[in-house]
Amino acid sequence: MSSENPTTTIKMDSSERRSVGVVALISMFRMFGLFALLPVLSLYATDLEHATPLLVGLAVGAYGLTQAGFQVPLGALSDRIGRIPVILIGLSIFAAGSILAATSESIYGIIAGRFIQGAGAISATLSALITDATRKEVRTRSMAIFGVGIGLSFMFAMVAGPLIAAAFGVRSLFWMAAGLAVIGGLLLQLLPDIPAPKKRESWSLSPAMRPDLLRVDSYVFLLHAIMTATFVALPFLLTRRLELGLTDHWKVYVGALLLSLVISIPMIMKDHHQGRGRLIGMAVTMILVAQLGLTFLSASIAPVFLALVIYFAGFNFLEAGLPARLSMLADDDVRGASLGVFSSAQFLGAFVGGLIGGIFLSRGGPVSVFLACALLAAIWLALQGFGRFRAS
Repeated sequence: MSSENPTTTIKMDSSERRSVGVVALISMFRMFGLFALLPVLSLYATDLEHATPLLVGLAVGAYGLTQAGFQVPLGALSDRIGRIPVILIGLSIFAAGSILAATSESIYGIIAGRFIQGAGAISATLSALITDATRKEVRTRSMAIFGVGIGLSFMFAMVAGPLIAAAFGVRSLFWMAAGLAVIGGLLLQLLPDIPAPKKRESWSLSPAMRPDLLRVDSYVFLLHAIMTATFVALPFLLTRRLELGLTDHWKVYVGALLLSLVISIPMIMKDHHQGRGRLIGMAVTMILVAQLGLTFLSASIAPVFLALVIYFAGFNFLEAGLPARLSMLADDDVRGASLGVFSSAQFLGAFVGGLIGGIFLSRGGPVSVFLACALLAAIWLALQGFGRFRAS
């Protein structure tokens, strides 16, 4: 059974609200620094020295590879030495990578900076900190708030990224990411006392590799592979095919995101994490339909806008719901490691999505990227349909 009864509402106490709020804000600042680059980085990187479509895709998705590589060890380390030291280390590394990218003159410097950004892999540790700070009865709600915060960060970044880049240049976004990482570190001082996680004697990750957990890991891999590939191609579609200026991109993004909330918020409210696989199937179907729309109906702005509304609705639901599902399934003493595997899958998906976007962009333009994303969504839908998803 789920630890949160949908018929009984148990309120978070003041310590839980404060902890969830602070951790969600740190995550929002950190992810804003990454998300704000998505709508503009591929266009910016194209004009750098030595740039090729494949290297442009790598620049967009590079952070995902090191994120994937470091989430598990840092998540497991946080089970041993505590969450706060690991979070501080991760934020420092993220800031260093942002500064390197901001001061680089070539595509290779941008790629190196993105790799270093990714090495500050603390998404799993932040999620584990929330579970340390909350009771089981409110944990699903807490993780949903955490996920919705990331979704809001995504929305604001889609608006602010193009505007800031147009006014101050893309380099300013890297400097801003570094500054937000520093602010995130300072916000840790606002946390109340949180019980330390129970230390494990073993470093074995086998409890974090159960089939039910790996299924959720595969879902988040596909979610972020599709998202990153989409945003390799989407700026080119809007700029070159639809002839929208960079400063007008935010209007498309914010309009689509706001309308998508009409669909995604009711889905999140109905989802009490009790194995309702049909909601996952519905969200994946939305992503599939949206990608097919971008593939075959992208000659004018209206169908592209509608496709983005549908895409963001599915994305927002899954971005909020999948971490909550994983946190409920994971054993308490390996939650950091389990969330590390989950986050590794998430960011490995971002890296693979960047490569897919770069490869298909070079061979057939944005439309071929969207078609590849539609194929990934179809594979995901098949996985979700053939496998039995259990969240309790």
